[in-house]
Amino acid sequence: MSPATRPTGRRVRPERSGPNPNHALSEQGFERARRVLMRRDKVLGAVIKRHGRCGLGDHRTHQPFASLVGTIVSQQLSGKAADTIFKRVVALVGDHAGLTPVAVLAIEPEALRAAGLSRQKVTYVRDLAERVSTGTLDLHALDRHPDDAVIAAITAVKGLGRWSAEMFLMFRLNRPDVFPVGDLGIVKGVQKLYGMKRRPTPQTMERLAEPWRPYRSVAAWYLWRSLE
Repeated sequence: MSPATRPTGRRVRPERSGPNPNHALSEQGFERARRVLMRRDKVLGAVIKRHGRCGLGDHRTHQPFASLVGTIVSQQLSGKAADTIFKRVVALVGDHAGLTPVAVLAIEPEALRAAGLSRQKVTYVRDLAERVSTGTLDLHALDRHPDDAVIAAITAVKGLGRWSAEMFLMFRLNRPDVFPVGDLGIVKGVQKLYGMKRRPTPQTMERLAEPWRPYRSVAAWYLWRSLE
């Protein structure tokens, strides 16, 4: 990575009118993030110009339970295989709107296995459904919690780790400043975009992403796009 293409690495103070880190970005917020990132990082800025509007907000859903079931289903699977199995699970309850904790708990475990879920994933999905149905995990209340509290709540569910919580923060809650250094696509995006011979360490990625604060979620979305 040449000095000409390397971000400055200096600590950039959040702008005075920056986003509330515990609130979802609005469409205007996404546009502001694009302008800030293009100004601070010319290399990432070229990707932003090429792909235009940030589509992170398009994935926001008011069905967080179904979203997390989909996250569990997709673990260690290709996108196509995960989509096929998720559709089978949805068919067991009629439609997407019917994918509720109570409905999932009413499904026989063997029916979930027949839909394509491993025994381990059946355990994970049922643990999620039990926590939500009993109120131990209030997914809608997470809108009002800071990122660290959301991560703690999500990772308490069997089978859901930090990456799953970060995806929930970014795609479900549209939080502005999440940077999933453990995501392979983000690692590859940083390596390719900044001409690194080896895959960067989490520490290197954190340092490189410092100028992107408080909009690292938006930067991450464009890093994924850079691989297309």
